[in-house]
Amino acid sequence: MEPARILLTIGGGIAAYKVPELLRALQKQGHAVRCAATPAALRFVSPLALQSLSGEPVRTALFDPSEESEIDHIRLADWADLVIVAPATADLLAKMAHGLADDLVTAVLLATRAQVLVAPAMNVNMWTHSATQQNLETLRSRGVLVIGPESGELACGWEGAGRMSEPADIAEAASLRLGTESLQGHTVLVTAGGTAEAIDPVRRITNRSSGKMGFAVAEQAARRGARVILVAGVTSLTTPAGVVRLDVESAAEMRDAVLAELAGATIVIKAAAVADFTPEIVEEGKIKKEGLADQSSLVLRLVTTPDILSEVCGLKEDRVVVGFAAESDNVVEEARRKILRKGCDLMVANDVSRVDAGFDVDTNAVFFVTPDGEVEETGLLSKQEIASQILDRVEKLQGERLE
Repeated sequence: MEPARILLTIGGGIAAYKVPELLRALQKQGHAVRCAATPAALRFVSPLALQSLSGEPVRTALFDPSEESEIDHIRLADWADLVIVAPATADLLAKMAHGLADDLVTAVLLATRAQVLVAPAMNVNMWTHSATQQNLETLRSRGVLVIGPESGELACGWEGAGRMSEPADIAEAASLRLGTESLQGHTVLVTAGGTAEAIDPVRRITNRSSGKMGFAVAEQAARRGARVILVAGVTSLTTPAGVVRLDVESAAEMRDAVLAELAGATIVIKAAAVADFTPEIVEEGKIKKEGLADQSSLVLRLVTTPDILSEVCGLKEDRVVVGFAAESDNVVEEARRKILRKGCDLMVANDVSRVDAGFDVDTNAVFFVTPDGEVEETGLLSKQEIASQILDRVEKLQGERLE
């Protein structure tokens, strides 16, 4: 496979000093990289450094006869498979949103037909300003991908959102965008993480799920070109590149989010560890031991939560629906019963009593169970590899339905 061609466009912000590291990360992935910089960017990063690393001259001027004779801005725009804007300043985002083209970088961004990935970096107040957020909304509606920004201490001395994402993360987002297109045209709805059921304003019932498996599925689906909607329960994980994330807490909130997005989904993968029970009564105030008749115990009455997977399967139509079975005993037998009871197309079962697989680790070992009772075992693999195998089977099911 030929290397992907990435045009790295550089805005005029202090985060531009990280661009040589980003360039190196992209090259290590095997991509061919060229650079174009705004005049302001050259105040923060040396064109000689970029040229030395890339082996290509750095394009800086829209009307430079010496540069135009080699390759004009339209050819530069056509050359790229992907355009990265890093750092994407507030000014540059505004120009992109309004179609301005008053320098080489903005002219290329207006002319290119390639996917565009922006990595914003700016002062927190500039980032949260309604103008910036409206510009981002406009760009997202046109298909522009956004990574970051991160929160922390900013160069201006402020604390908050506005730091450009790390070069390694931007490079990974680029790699995801340049992956296969085998799920192009599909919308994959993924649930991930545990749910939390409130007891009172302070306490809740939850489980050990980290969300890593579901997030890996979302990431791999995006890599294959799908539009991905991730309904995330309680988790501290960051959103994978190219994924639309909806945060929920309770099982009821997850049900509502899933059903709201179901109509547009062609594939549903229910990897979340949804609570089976929730308190019948949620107290308005914190429960105090002093207020209990028996201060040595507290009795909670629990009721069952909505069965989201069964409900989705009841509305399945032509969708492929994948369920998960987290079991501690008789894993395969329980998964066989569950797939018949729920009505999904594939059940992914794992033994959560293992210390090297399941909850809150980066590896997993699963059984793929089909409605006719067939079983395949993966052995211990990374969750990214498990996610890839799940999607391979989803694509096969999709293909069988088209035959």
